[in-house]
Formats: sequence, structure tokens, C-alpha cells
Amino acid sequence: MHAKHKGHEAMHAEMVLILIVTLVVAQLVLVQWKQRHPKSYNLVTLFQMWVVPLYFTTKLHWWRFLTTWFVFSVITAYISYRATRKPLACTTPRLVYKWFLLLYKISYATGIVGYTVVMFTLFGINLIFRIKPEDAMDFGVSLLFYGLYYGVLGRDFAEMCADFMASTIGYYSASGMPTKHLSDNICAVCGQPILVDVSEEGIIENTYRLSCNHVFHEFCIRGWCIVGKKQMCPYCKEKVDLKRMFSNPWERPHVMYGQLLDWLRYLVAWQPVIIGFVQGINYILGLE
Repeated sequence: MHAKHKGHEAMHAEMVLILIVTLVVAQLVLVQWKQRHPKSYNLVTLFQMWVVPLYFTTKLHWWRFLTTWFVFSVITAYISYRATRKPLACTTPRLVYKWFLLLYKISYATGIVGYTVVMFTLFGINLIFRIKPEDAMDFGVSLLFYGLYYGVLGRDFAEMCADFMASTIGYYSASGMPTKHLSDNICAVCGQPILVDVSEEGIIENTYRLSCNHVFHEFCIRGWCIVGKKQMCPYCKEKVDLKRMFSNPWERPHVMYGQLLDWLRYLVAWQPVIIGFVQGINYILGLE
């Protein structure tokens, strides 16, 4: 291999330069696309997040991943179908947020377990249980991949469903004014009455008041902010103070985990496309 590539230093330098320039240009294009046309950017990114790993795992015959991908796709397709129907059934918003919040928590727990297994393997703790390092590392990395991938994909689908449902209910509009006036005893996320006062302790869930004085079911506003990625009031669009909402230090990692998933979306959805584009340029220019 060294003999084959001997004397190709200039060619290799040119390939590295092409890679760096392409990464910079692609990042600028993606940022501008996201700022100017966020809806089309999110839809294309969601489609690539859903399809790109499917291509590679099918090629590598990873049947366990394909099985979980199929189950996830069937359930999420049904939930998304329910969320986009008009008129919207009164039980649908709660069903949607429960599913995506459950998926978010499962992906969070799976990612944490995978990361823990990887760290234990690096410190040699796996040897206490007589587990081979390569087996422990493969198990940990697989769990980490499953947690991060389904966490990213679930949040993107949740954001899309949240937009559809909130617009259908009428208390939220992505651009412009809401089509309905919000009463004091109605949750703008699900459109259902609020039965527990803010000052009272609920049996199942509490009622939460934002700084703008609009009140919501606690599960609804948490799902709206964490899973649906909406850091603003669904009605008046005032920014939500997440630090105030999640005052419990045990809950703050959920917010940081959500921010990590947003960053990983770029790596999963666009990095393979950019690398493929770079390889295409190298092939056209005859670089090896």
C-alpha cells in the first residue's frame, strides 16, 4: 500500500483540501437553508435521518436494527397519522406526547447504559465478569447508537406532529395570530380543560404557569418544550425559561440530552451525503 501511494503527497494534499473546502461550503449552505426555509430543511433532514441508516444497515445485514426500525416506523406512522387528521380527536394530543415522551426517555436510558458500558470496558471492569473487551465494546456502542439515533428521529417526528396538532387546535400559529382565543382554564397544547389549580397538588399531574401567565398541563408543556423542541409559549410565543421550568437538577440532563441530539442530527443526516459528494469530486478529478 505504501509503495502504491508513494510520491502521491501532492494528490493527497489536494484531496484533504477538497474535503475541508466542501465541509465549510456545505455547512454554510445548510445554515442558510435552515434560516431561510426551515420547513423544507427539516423535512429533508428528517427523511435522510430515516432512510440513510436504513441503506447502510441493510447493506451490512444488521437485522436487529432493521427489526427495531420497522417497529418504530409502524408505530410512529400511526401516531403521525392520528396527529395530522382533521378534526383532531380530543385524545390524540395526549397520545402523541405520551408516545414521544416515552420514546425520548427510553432512548435517553439506552444511551446512558451504552455510554456506561463503553466507559467500564475502557477501564477494564468487563474483565471482572469475564466478558471479552470486543464483545463489551460492541454491546456498548450498539446501545449508544440505538439511543442516539431513535432519540434524534423521535424528536424530529414529535416536532412535526406538535406543529400539526397545535395549528389544528387553533391556539398556536407558526406565523401570525392564533385562530382561537385562549381561556384561562384551557391548555393550549392539547386543547383540553385544566382541572387542577396552579397552587394545588395534582394526583396524576400538576398545572404549570409560564412567566407569561398562561397555564398548561405539566406533561403537555414539558412535552412541548423537551420533545417538541418548542422553547416558547404555544399561545403568545414568549420564550420559555427552561432553567426555571426544570428546577430539579435531576431533570436538567434531559434538556442537555435534547441539545446533544440536535447536534448529532447533522452527523447522521448530512455527513454521509457530504462525504459521498467529496468522493464524487475525487473520482471526477481522478484522485485516489
